[in-house]
Amino acid sequence: MRASPGPATLRHHDRVLGTFRNGGFSLTMTAHAVSALDSYVYGFAKQEKALPFDTGEQAAAMAQMMLAQLSTADYPYLFELMSKHVLQPSYSYSEEFVFGLDLVLNALEKARNEDAARSSESIKPVE
Repeated sequence: MRASPGPATLRHHDRVLGTFRNGGFSLTMTAHAVSALDSYVYGFAKQEKALPFDTGEQAAAMAQMMLAQLSTADYPYLFELMSKHVLQPSYSYSEEFVFGLDLVLNALEKARNEDAARSSESIKPVE
């Protein structure tokens, strides 16, 4: 966030915070959730933009070039990933975003539920 964000940026942040707060996240969990989600989305977008390919076909061509130069003895896992995953006809790097986003959102939901359970356990009726 810039040092002097404009009204549109402030509204965006406020709505994201409100979404988590209205979704049952505590204030602390909201801070964690926004940070995790923002970091994931920004990081993925930055990485995707830096990739030297845009399409699955271009990714496959790059993988073929790299495979021709790699030693399977030196890079067995990289070789495996490229030959058995990236070179598959259905491969799309952008689909990794959806998978990762699901992981992040599921983890946030679990954390919210655990936080809510801890909070309800600490509030016990006086007998």
